[in-house]
Formats: sequence, C-alpha cells, structure tokens
Amino acid sequence: MTKGKLIGIGVGPGDTELLTLKACKTLKNVPVVFSPKSSKEKESIALSIVRPILKERKDYKKLMIVEPIFPMIEDKQELEKIWDSASEMIAQYLESGRDVAFITLGDTSIFSTYSYVQKRLKDRFEIETIPGITSFTACAAARNKALVEQNDILTIVPKIDERLDEVLNYSDSIVLMKASRNTSKLESTIEEKNRPKDIYSVQNCTRENEKIIEGFSNEKPYLTTTIIKFDD
Repeated sequence: MTKGKLIGIGVGPGDTELLTLKACKTLKNVPVVFSPKSSKEKESIALSIVRPILKERKDYKKLMIVEPIFPMIEDKQELEKIWDSASEMIAQYLESGRDVAFITLGDTSIFSTYSYVQKRLKDRFEIETIPGITSFTACAAARNKALVEQNDILTIVPKIDERLDEVLNYSDSIVLMKASRNTSKLESTIEEKNRPKDIYSVQNCTRENEKIIEGFSNEKPYLTTTIIKFDD
C-alpha cells in the first residue's frame, strides 16, 4: 500500500482570503486535517481560518478533522511526549494511505507547532510544506509601513532574555512575536533606548477585531505583535 503524504500548511494571520491558492487547493482535496489547539475548551484559531474553505467541499460532513491538544507549557520533557504522540497519531493515517494536512497559524517555518512533527516524520513519509503569510508582515501591511528597507537588519524575538541589549543595539527593526509576554520593565527599557524609533502593536491582525495601537499594547491579547522600527 502506498503511504500518504504529510502536508504542512501555513494558514496566515487570520483572514481566510490571505490563504495561498495552493493551500486552498490542498484543503479542498485532502482527506484528513490535523488542527492542534491549546485546550479542549478553546477553538483552534487555525481551523477557524480554513473552515470557510473546508465547508465548500461536497464531502465536508465526512471530512476527518483531528484536533490534538498542544498545551501552552514550557516543560520540555512533557512537550516531547506530546509531540511524539501527535506524530504517531498522524503516522497512523499516513500508513493507511491517506494524506494529512497539518494546519498552523502564520507560516510553517516560523515558531510553528508543525515543525515538531515534521522533524519526527521526515525520514518515514513524503512531506510537502506550503508556506503562509506571517503575522509580522501582515502587521506592517496593516500599518502601511515598510518593515525593513535597503540594508536594514530585522530581528524576530519570541521571548526577551539577557540578549536584549545586543538586540536593541544591532537591529533596525524588531518584531516581538509574543507581545503578551511583555513586561513593563522590558517596555521601559526599549522606550528609554536613545535611538529615534517608531513603536506600534497590532492585535488580531487581519481579523474583524483588528486593532492598531501606537506604542505597546496594554490589553495584550494572545494574538498581539509589537514592532519597533528604529529611524536613525
């Protein structure tokens, strides 16, 4: 029996219309869709983005949609177990000859849960990866401002640590991906940096409740990205 193919799909920041044509074509034909979510109670944001495409299928009611739980924890050993379990679950469908689409917010290669199963299954099955629009490029588009120009250096930061000073000194534009983790100390450190800068945050980018904020966000919902662009 021919094995199925794993297809990682970046579904973009939130607007269904920002899915690539290739992603839409795949989602209209693949027999199994894997859509991880953080808890049983919460809806998968990635699934909400692609659902309008899936509902166009004549076989929508028969479509296999699997929603494994990927909790937001930092215990590396526990996470390894979760990724192993999800990978083996996907492998069962692939062994049966069915292709599996693994959907993930933004792009498949930027801090994506897909990358963990991709690494575990790459030597056992055929894999195709379909990129998606990143949150930070969508944020720059929402603000109608370039993210980087000419020889600017762009730094993407998921979590601030002791490297902050170096990041501030040698970057022309900084993307804070997990802006909800920002502390008042971090924000004051950046604002006090003696370099001309433009700071803005975008909440729920490209979604109906999108909000662009000058400076840092006080509300800091989960889907918040902050961009610092130095103007020297």
